[in-house]
Amino acid sequence: MLAVTAAATASSVLAAGVAAAPAQAAPVPAVAVGAPAAAPRAPAVTARGAFLMNAGSGRTLYAKAADSRLPTGSTTKIMTAKVVLESKGLDLDSKVVVQKAYSDHIVKNTASSARLIVGDRVTVRQLLYGLMLPSGCDAAYALADTFGTGKTREARVKSFIGRMNASARSLGLKNTHFDSFDGLGGNGNYSTPRDLTRLAVSAMKNTTFRAVVATRSTTQRTVTKSGGRRDMKWTNTNPLLASYRGTLGIKTGSGPSAKYCLVFAVKRGSTTLYGTVLAASSDVNRAKDAGRLLDHGFKG
Repeated sequence: MLAVTAAATASSVLAAGVAAAPAQAAPVPAVAVGAPAAAPRAPAVTARGAFLMNAGSGRTLYAKAADSRLPTGSTTKIMTAKVVLESKGLDLDSKVVVQKAYSDHIVKNTASSARLIVGDRVTVRQLLYGLMLPSGCDAAYALADTFGTGKTREARVKSFIGRMNASARSLGLKNTHFDSFDGLGGNGNYSTPRDLTRLAVSAMKNTTFRAVVATRSTTQRTVTKSGGRRDMKWTNTNPLLASYRGTLGIKTGSGPSAKYCLVFAVKRGSTTLYGTVLAASSDVNRAKDAGRLLDHGFKG
């Protein structure tokens, strides 16, 4: 607009017969017609690590310590569910008897629980809901014990964790390792924001997994030891399901070393974004960080 005004003024001066030469004007930077707008400013993320990608194009939209190995907390259970769902001859309606060892595991570690009752018979499908919604470490133990191989519980759990690591290697997750089925392991249980996001993309290809993690709450009827019926009510710990439009789900995580974590997927229109926040200082801040990332991604 400045260039056009200057040209019009010059024409008027010449037409009026003014002989004086106009003063030399400062050069005006040229602006290309149709030039792309500047990229949105990166959001302020308080978590120690974060990653956001466009699932369609695979393009990275945000990265902060994206390849730094960090504790994963209960986001570990994404891989637990993936290994179960990829098991040969899987029958989601087959029943598993809840063992005392699963309950003892919760008490010993003061861990999150699906509140499974010893002696109850629950289906594999129900265990997946108990695993992913209330983040039940008892459900995780039941699944590892059921889908591992070996003559003892210890051997079965060990083999199951081995399958988790084999799956990570097959996905090319070079900065990921598991030493537990629920995230309660030691320093050998770690991943990165980028790796967990890639894991989530892979896990969400399974229709059962997608249905489970998209569920806000559910009531599941189990069979008691005496043959009666018991209703188990579980609510999803993922805050985005209720607060961010288009959320497809995934998984929260927390712990003394992991702090607060969240792996998430959101779809709006034809755009699907996947991301991860690791080591946020609080559950409120992890949700805020995820929201800021998503806002940034959908504007970009």
